[in-house]
Amino acid sequence: MKKLFLLLFLGLLSLFAACSEGLTEGPSDQAEVSDNLQVHWQTVSATEAYGMMTELDSFILLDVRTEAEFREARIAGAILLPFDEILDRAEAELLDKDAVILVYCQSGRRSAAAAADLAALGYTRVYDFGGIITWPYETVRG
Repeated sequence: MKKLFLLLFLGLLSLFAACSEGLTEGPSDQAEVSDNLQVHWQTVSATEAYGMMTELDSFILLDVRTEAEFREARIAGAILLPFDEILDRAEAELLDKDAVILVYCQSGRRSAAAAADLAALGYTRVYDFGGIITWPYETVRG
């Protein structure tokens, strides 16, 4: 009986270890397979995104919320390209596919989807830092 419990415990322990493998802090590379094409973008924290904004000479700060949300509050220097318009407008408005693009929305759901869409369109340096609700730095109101 003890052997059975030990085997069960070890089995559950190895399952837990396998499921938690790859969970790390900091940037994480995201991949999505679409039509046999693997696309990549990275998830970074708000602090890491802020660091990139202060260190880099050139980047695109992309707000993918609605126009009403953008008018209410935004991060200084952000340009608006609503999430549901990414596939239709990105290539005409974001000409440099190798530019660093920092993407955010309200809570992080739309920014993750937008980052995946941008990567699928061939943008190579896309960083999703989630939502403005977790942005601990200044914002522009109105």
